[in-house]
Amino acid sequence: MADSLIRPVDTQRRALRRIGPQARPAHLASTGDGHPADAVDGHEAEEILRRTRASVDPELRVALDSLPGPMRRVALYHFGWQHADGSPATGGAGKALRPALVLAAAAALGGPAARDGALRAAVAVELVHNFTLLHDDVMDRDATRRHRATAWTVFGDADAILAGDALQALALGLFAQDPHPASSAAAARLADCVVELCAGQHADTALEGRGPTEVGLGEVLDMAEAKTGALLGCACAIGALYAGACAPDVDALDAFGREAGLAFQLIDDVIGIWGDPRRTGKPAGADLAARKKSLPVVAALTSGTPAAEALAALYERPGDEEDLEGTALAVERAGGRDWAQAEAADRMARALQALSRALPEPESAEGLLALAEFVTRRTG
Repeated sequence: MADSLIRPVDTQRRALRRIGPQARPAHLASTGDGHPADAVDGHEAEEILRRTRASVDPELRVALDSLPGPMRRVALYHFGWQHADGSPATGGAGKALRPALVLAAAAALGGPAARDGALRAAVAVELVHNFTLLHDDVMDRDATRRHRATAWTVFGDADAILAGDALQALALGLFAQDPHPASSAAAARLADCVVELCAGQHADTALEGRGPTEVGLGEVLDMAEAKTGALLGCACAIGALYAGACAPDVDALDAFGREAGLAFQLIDDVIGIWGDPRRTGKPAGADLAARKKSLPVVAALTSGTPAAEALAALYERPGDEEDLEGTALAVERAGGRDWAQAEAADRMARALQALSRALPEPESAEGLLALAEFVTRRTG
């Protein structure tokens, strides 16, 4: 599995060389043989995410503790901080990619002081992200997340939905209480993003009611941008707002996050089919069993190949665990896996072009670039 995700990273590094040194940080600088230095091994992004989690989690806990008892219990379970019986747990609360983007964007454009001032905004973005996860799990009937049972399977649909609603309200409340001059603009941007997220989720659920040959690749890409790219773009834009950036730079950071978000979703879809459950925390092939029209699947279905016809025939009937391997092979034979990896690399190149418009100096872009590379390096 790891080898299958190396190609987009290699392509991304070639894209960095094409963009030029003004958009390439020092840790991606060329070595004597003309290739990027091998120092980029993912450790920088992991350290950024670790620091973000350490900064964000105490504020998240304060926010969650303000919820009424039943919703607090569901939320704390969802974040991995309590077991279903209410006893303390030490499970992970997720990667914290979105709040990390808020803080990295603020630091890139405004320095450490801007990063510190954006902490409340980063918490708000993380709350909105988890609101969408709680609702998505209910709608998709996903049984596991982060290596444990999803909240709706433990507490029921109603409690999971209400807890998600409460997280969204907490997020907007944080902005309302924030004296930072950018808080109002950030809240408006996040509210618009939530509407876009809902539109993307609606499109996603509507696709499931259509036949395998009735879905176009363009509309699935649009859906993925709304569902995933929008919030990553919003996170970067909010960080830029908290740094006092001008409108063109805010828009450039939004474009960077959106394109990186599409790359993230493409790799996530690849992992959803061919990933290792020990790393993903989800059953292998769950998307195929549910007949989800993920990006690699739709690319395969629209490839016009004999393998696409075979895949469409498989997708016409209900999925089960016994045919998952054959279905995954059909997607691969029809070019879905290769397309998704190449498209992820292309989206990363677009993301880096957008970033170079706002941050021409390489040193200031290091954190954002490390997080962008994390998107294509990850295997779970």
